[in-house]
Amino acid sequence: MKKLAIAAVVLSTIGAAQAAELGDTGTPIRLAINEWTGQHLTTQIAGQILEEAGYTVEYVTAGYMNMYQAMADGEIHAALEVWESNVSDQYYDQLEAGGVVEVSDLGLTAREGFVYPAHVAEICPGLPAWEALNDCAMQFATAETIPQGRLVDYPADWGTPGADRVAGLELPYRAVPAGSEGALIAELRASTERETPLLMVFWQPHWAVSAYDLTFVDLPAGTPECYEDPSWGVNPDATFDCDFLPSRIFKVAWSGFEEQWPAAYEILEAYQLATEDQQPMMGAVDVDGQSVEEVAAAYVEANSEEISAMIAAATE
Repeated sequence: MKKLAIAAVVLSTIGAAQAAELGDTGTPIRLAINEWTGQHLTTQIAGQILEEAGYTVEYVTAGYMNMYQAMADGEIHAALEVWESNVSDQYYDQLEAGGVVEVSDLGLTAREGFVYPAHVAEICPGLPAWEALNDCAMQFATAETIPQGRLVDYPADWGTPGADRVAGLELPYRAVPAGSEGALIAELRASTERETPLLMVFWQPHWAVSAYDLTFVDLPAGTPECYEDPSWGVNPDATFDCDFLPSRIFKVAWSGFEEQWPAAYEILEAYQLATEDQQPMMGAVDVDGQSVEEVAAAYVEANSEEISAMIAAATE
């Protein structure tokens, strides 16, 4: 909420010169819905703010890695939670071609990496040092992967960051993609209840980080050189022999968005969401069973003054 309030104050101090026309309110603004709960909340909150400003919003299910061509074609108008550490080449191709534009940072503080629940530290005592994974591989093996250990990777639509690092670090593991975010949570739940071994790729902000007492493995520090130069790092013959880079989370839009909906663009540019606000909302959806729509609506109501100021700064 603090970041949202600051954004609104900054906009309001700029004055009327920054205010914009609503634009084409007769055409719905189509926002991308990707494959994880946090993104659903980020998007639903933004959509409700746009509706308060006088727009019609539609939510379009879209594959996270391959939605940018549809955005460049104007079929999707914005995506509000793009992780720099895990974004496809298609995004950069469309950014360079001018089909999509970066709007602004979202404000979430992010981390990605290999994680394990607290009880796994007893199963593989050398953790969180990544080298311990070499000695503990058989502890993580399953009938599907033996004699290799099993690493639960992101769903295939999100890319293959786990497999990339298994190869880069020459770990004796097989990366097995999860079917969905829900499947990742099911793995965490089952492992915690049965105290069975589990190593997986996961991210923060997420309510499960605290709920399942997850610890990040200490992989070699991620740097751009690690991604590009095989001679860098612990494996002189491979890239990705390191941790994830610190991730920036940002918003992107169809390149025609600002011209068609000027005030809406300013609203999305100012829109911020803090990690400490998003994580409990994710828990309210995934653990308590509330709908994304009602959780987002409660957030919008709780921040109504700041949101009204942000809308006013963009439109009046």
